[in-house]
Amino acid sequence: MTKPAPVLSDGTRTLLMQLADTLDRVQPSAAMNEAIRLARPLVLAERLHGPTEAAFAAEQDLLAVMPLVRDGQTRGEYATQLRLIAQGVTQ
Repeated sequence: MTKPAPVLSDGTRTLLMQLADTLDRVQPSAAMNEAIRLARPLVLAERLHGPTEAAFAAEQDLLAVMPLVRDGQTRGEYATQLRLIAQGVTQ
């Protein structure tokens, strides 16, 4: 059984696109890794909301829709995947 795609809020879509832009702008051909996947959502959420409960909630929403990093995946490839998720094309 396939789980249904999560409903993305406008805020989560915005953060996904910001993260994708950052990954494309800074070393897009470098390897993507799990540490980046786990750290960047908090940075972006706190830029948007400050160090608040809203930032924590935004971080958790973002992490919930971000896929795991595949072996050999570049930052640019991961950015493309995030854009597709933000557009509702894929999970």
